[in-house]
Amino acid sequence: MKLNERSLAFYATCDAPVDNAGFLYKKGGRHAAYHRRWFVLRGNMLFYFEDVASREPVGVIILEGCTVELVEAAEEFTFAVRFAEARARTYVLAAESQAAMEGWVKALSRASFDYLRLVVRELEQQLPNGPLDSASFLQLHEWYGQEVRALRSQWLRSRAQP
Repeated sequence: MKLNERSLAFYATCDAPVDNAGFLYKKGGRHAAYHRRWFVLRGNMLFYFEDVASREPVGVIILEGCTVELVEAAEEFTFAVRFAEARARTYVLAAESQAAMEGWVKALSRASFDYLRLVVRELEQQLPNGPLDSASFLQLHEWYGQEVRALRSQWLRSRAQP
């Protein structure tokens, strides 16, 4: 897949809400040392930067076809992003706390198109059999709209804070 670097850098740093962001320690590809990087998850792309203020990512990991799993390592709170392909790189990452690790593993596990496809199938199965059968469109719109309004309000508050 060919990616336009400028568009990718814009997407990595735009003002739209992120799925997850924070510092992780990334194990180097050639060297065994860990480097502290700022990670930003947007959709199925995991961007990493030198630090929070960086305007251009150092790299990006496209998360399609990956699995996220805990690994045994000398460092605490370590997990890996693995791909099924034989020669694909495995990314070893370490969080700064148990809670941060759990949050990242959960977010990364949900980032692929395959996961979203499973969720849609599950929701499609629930919809014909669920309690919403008798609800009108207006009721459904209001019900789901409450969550959207709350999330939008939360996002706007986070943008207003320095």
